Amino acid sequence: MNSPFWNFSLAVYGVTAVQDECLELQDRFDFDVNLVLFCAYLGAAHGAALPADDVASARDAVREWHGAIAKPLRSARRKLKTIGLPDAQEAAAAMQLRAQVKAAEFESERIEQMMLERWAERRLPAWPHGKTSEAIVANLRTLFATYAVYLEPSSAAKQLIAAALSATAIR
Repeated sequence: MNSPFWNFSLAVYGVTAVQDECLELQDRFDFDVNLVLFCAYLGAAHGAALPADDVASARDAVREWHGAIAKPLRSARRKLKTIGLPDAQEAAAAMQLRAQVKAAEFESERIEQMMLERWAERRLPAWPHGKTSEAIVANLRTLFATYAVYLEPSSAAKQLIAAALSATAIR
């Protein structure tokens, strides 16, 4: 599937500083990184500012998938990285399993993004459109509020905002 959102996410999340910011939000506040990227994408690519109800609706649209599929795969991958196995053959087998779980986790993230992209297609025309940089910040601020996290996006997601603007500027 050719997906502008997936392509955007690969480009933006490929920036190490963006990964660090997103993982901080994920690990510290239990954010769904796909939703963070989604809010940045809609602002950067479309200048779309999402109403709070729609941000909550997007979160609800992927909540079950994220909770039942993506999070357990991430947890298993992380545990496989740190589990101590004294036998070298067992450790090698565990690392091979980790690679397989990582591939499954990556695919689960892609599927979640497909779900979000399809969800947005029906709503995109109704959203207000404006300046991309302002839309990104507004969307992230609204997303943060749905998590009851009151950080300023321009500092908590500074690298993400810059990478999102850069990724859409070169299209």
